[in-house]
Amino acid sequence: MLVNTPSYFKGRGAQYNPNNKFQKQSYSQEFTEVLDEELLTQEKTEVIYTYPKTIINKVESDDIGFEYSLNPYQGCEHGCVYCYARNTHEYWGYSAGIDFEQKIVVKQNAIEVLEKQLSSKSYVPMPIMLSGNTDCYQPLERKYELTRRILQTCLKYKNPVGIITKNSLITRDIDILKQLAKHNLVHVMISITGTDEEIRWKMEPRSATYKQRFNTIQKLAENGIPCGVMIAPIIPGINNHEIPEVIELASRAGATSASYSIARLNGSVGPIFKDWLQKNFPDKANKVWNQLCDAHGGDVSSSRFGVRMRGQGKMVESIEQLFILSKTRFMRGNETFKFNLSLFNHTPGDSQLALF
Repeated sequence: MLVNTPSYFKGRGAQYNPNNKFQKQSYSQEFTEVLDEELLTQEKTEVIYTYPKTIINKVESDDIGFEYSLNPYQGCEHGCVYCYARNTHEYWGYSAGIDFEQKIVVKQNAIEVLEKQLSSKSYVPMPIMLSGNTDCYQPLERKYELTRRILQTCLKYKNPVGIITKNSLITRDIDILKQLAKHNLVHVMISITGTDEEIRWKMEPRSATYKQRFNTIQKLAENGIPCGVMIAPIIPGINNHEIPEVIELASRAGATSASYSIARLNGSVGPIFKDWLQKNFPDKANKVWNQLCDAHGGDVSSSRFGVRMRGQGKMVESIEQLFILSKTRFMRGNETFKFNLSLFNHTPGDSQLALF
């Protein structure tokens, strides 16, 4: 594995390509040469087109919080070093490291497949979560507009949809989101991991600034679109102290709910994150790593249902108390959002398309 290189690849979360566990052969770098570095760190994004047979995924997990998810893209240019979705890139034959940020799979027939599934008489309407894996508003969405067309389709069938994103591009689709919101068919969570821009630049190198994200919450709220803030992941020693400020600023902007999770570094994400941690925070890398291990019973990739998202131990308890106190102080009196499932129609009229 290419871990100890003389260069730090700016604008990247992962700093190397770990071997794909599903591949018998792998690319390795014996010497630091210009050609090798170009192969591993070329700046240009590579787009891979795919045509899946299904697009709505059943989530087989009781601690995720939703039953269906939809991901128009695999891989993500945001480059968040902690992203659990990195592991899914290995199923496509790529690495969870730099490949995840450079080789983006675009599901070209997403709308046609979605229409087919929603119109099926066997389909039972439930809220569909966009970005259950990778961000549906990542940079390529500006060109392909798959997410926008998915929202149009959900409005056509009156199927509820939830969105998690850290990209301000979502404001482009306020026209559709407003129509969904009129019928309680949409809820948005904006992912904000802190307020320190220097840490964001290192941890989420190609994402929107924190200021842009708070402004996004404000624009959504001003247009009657229910939204909350997702503080995920919380990394002890890196961003846990910023919880109160994030909730306060998000509440001022119009967020009516808040949630969080503790970083869980499953599969290949563990070594990728540890390498990044040692390169960016050498003085406290061991302490942060040990705290993450303690939070998950000694294993940063713990898959224990019920506790894997929140962790256990004294550090985790202090984080939970800080979150509860902050939410109580800054978000008192806000109501829990509930999706409307009563309007779904398997055979919507074509007249609704005139809205677009």
